[in-house]
Amino acid sequence: MTEAPTVKLPDVTTYNPEVARQTLPFDPFDPDFHADPYPHYNEIREQSGSAFRTAEGVVAVFGYEEASSVMKDPRFGWGVNPMVADQFVENPTSGESGRILMFMDPPDHTRIRGLVSKAFTPKMIAQLRPKAARYAEELLAKALADSPDGRVDLQDVLSRPLPALVLSDMMDIPSRYHPLFFANTMESGRGLDPGFTLTDEQKAGRNAARDVFIDAGVELVAARRANPGDDLISELVKAEQEGDRLTEWELAMLLMNLLAAGFGATAAMIGNEVYNLLSHPEQVDWLRSHPDQMPAAVEELLRYDSTLAMVTRTALEDADVAGIPVSKGEYVVVMMGAANRDPASFPDGDKLDITRPSTRNLGFGHGIHFCVAAPVARMIAQEALGALIKHDVRLAEEGPERWPGTSLRVIGKLPVVLGPVLGP
Repeated sequence: MTEAPTVKLPDVTTYNPEVARQTLPFDPFDPDFHADPYPHYNEIREQSGSAFRTAEGVVAVFGYEEASSVMKDPRFGWGVNPMVADQFVENPTSGESGRILMFMDPPDHTRIRGLVSKAFTPKMIAQLRPKAARYAEELLAKALADSPDGRVDLQDVLSRPLPALVLSDMMDIPSRYHPLFFANTMESGRGLDPGFTLTDEQKAGRNAARDVFIDAGVELVAARRANPGDDLISELVKAEQEGDRLTEWELAMLLMNLLAAGFGATAAMIGNEVYNLLSHPEQVDWLRSHPDQMPAAVEELLRYDSTLAMVTRTALEDADVAGIPVSKGEYVVVMMGAANRDPASFPDGDKLDITRPSTRNLGFGHGIHFCVAAPVARMIAQEALGALIKHDVRLAEEGPERWPGTSLRVIGKLPVVLGPVLGP
């Protein structure tokens, strides 16, 4: 392997739009990019290839195979990665500091993920699915009853409340927490964004939102320790007592991760998938006639417009990306959204085709950091879309309102016109 050049890493912790534009392979402040990044991705890939160094020396990855390789390569991880600001969370009571699961490397990541993954079994998904289907139908019926003209914000009436209801069943979360979580999910989603894209005010909002979930995690862990039940949190507390060595603070951080992702990322995924599906009426018609193909449709919709658009990695040792030498400590930006439309892996990748033979994608990540809750998120999205397309439904004229984050694609508001359930 050719020796990696010495690269002076940019200051990625302080808000600086110009440094951000030179470090990232795109302009994170361009509203046109946020509205539709895919033409920009195509242009960048055509000009620079599937992997290249940006002006500030960060390696950017746009190809599917190259992205997959980085994400499963143990030479890349989070490390000490200021590209994602404030990975460490401090306990305000004890001063103890630690990382949430998504920011961990082995061996801590292996230990905690192994504990959590035991809960996300096919049996558990099968038990939750009928409830998710019923909740989706009830939410849409209520939305229709409350809106005589059928004009609703689908994020408010379906995309956000449905994951909340399912997670509440799975984790026994009292409903009093729901408004608090809804109010803070989008701000907490900035936790994956590089520091140089966030103002001090935005960082403060992100930290305050994160603290909401942390505080809730502390309360929920204490409640289950005092009165265990038949739910995920009780199982985590029980496992810790049996010697898995999860501390009280680790449990609270773990719940923060699960709650923020469950209430936020799943809702974002549903919103994106609904918008793109309804933007292709011919696909809706086909899916109504082939409801058994909903799992494949959800995967194709995730490939077409990935909720997780970008993730960063740090070289934990000297390595290479598609032949580009990378020194220990350097950053790699993996463009998941671009990789999911790489024409080398997905012919006609800019076309939404829910009959596409291959539904592989990087929408839930890859390698050891593949989303542990992906089975639940997939199931919820399948039931949300399944219930929705039973209705006469179309996008409203005003279009969606997007949240301008860098790493996640999130629709804040999704106006639709919802009609009655269609006949047989």
